[in-house]
Amino acid sequence: MIDVIKPGLLTTFQDAGRPGFAHLGIGRAGAFDAPARRIANALCGNPDNACVLEITLLGPTLRFGAAASVALVGAPIPFRIDGIEQPMWAPVHVPAGTTMELGAMRSGCRGYLAMRGGFDIVPVLGSCSTDVNAGIGPIGGRPLRAGDVLQKGPDAFSPDRRIDENAGESGPDPASTRGQPAWWIDPRPWFDQHAQTPLRLLPGKHLDALTESSRESLFSETFRVHADSNRTGLRLDGPTLECAYPIEMISEGCMPGLLQLPPSGQPIAFGPECPVSGGYPRIGQIAAVDVPCLAQLRPGDAVRFTPYTFEDALHALRERERILDILTARIAARLAP
Repeated sequence: MIDVIKPGLLTTFQDAGRPGFAHLGIGRAGAFDAPARRIANALCGNPDNACVLEITLLGPTLRFGAAASVALVGAPIPFRIDGIEQPMWAPVHVPAGTTMELGAMRSGCRGYLAMRGGFDIVPVLGSCSTDVNAGIGPIGGRPLRAGDVLQKGPDAFSPDRRIDENAGESGPDPASTRGQPAWWIDPRPWFDQHAQTPLRLLPGKHLDALTESSRESLFSETFRVHADSNRTGLRLDGPTLECAYPIEMISEGCMPGLLQLPPSGQPIAFGPECPVSGGYPRIGQIAAVDVPCLAQLRPGDAVRFTPYTFEDALHALRERERILDILTARIAARLAP
């Protein structure tokens, strides 16, 4: 078992989400940064959709009653086991009776902790994802609290053997006896803390309804992530955007990455816990390939947009998935005996 000593700022169970219930008013939820979730699971030898812990800004402190193999992926965060620094983006052995401490993120907003075998929790509507806004998911649809007890999945393996198997032809790395892995992957293709690239924005239904100056500002000015942002959506502070004429509309379906314009004139970029429908003008849709970048924006971070087409967005997403499939396959081969 794993005892939650400190829960962190917002630590929740997440998998790929629960699609197919929008007609009932139930959103998908799921990990905000999907590639990070997949890579963390791959490093633990788990299926893509295994449940992980999504960590926001400040990580938890966990006490492990039994040995485990874990991987931490995403935004840079201090990672210690009994005070000893551990690397991210690598399979890491956690000995029985030790304490894992995850500190405050230096940049970015979200990290993903996977464990070999996953977590033994009961799915809700076919998913282990937590929708905090709706109160749906494991442990009552809430974040972790101090005193919670987590259980490893039933197919967990002996981490010591796997670490030895991955040590290379020269035999086990001496560091593996201290819980250090013999290898890790380069995070830069998946998380670049120095990247300042604009988010690619597909035209929304009401983009042409903006005034000419507002359309120009949308793609030329800088916005900032407001402190009042969460998994439901990121509020953006910047130039006030206006429509050239009043728009009367009924509510329409919403999805993560949608850029809506409320009466304040400050856009909202939707996250994985967004409502299934909304009635504000829809000025754009952030390309799916850039939603993980949206997930890593923290309050105060700069946001810029660049126009993009549906065809280009589809091509970019397919290319990312192709590369991600190659990476996870290579990780699986490295983990194989």
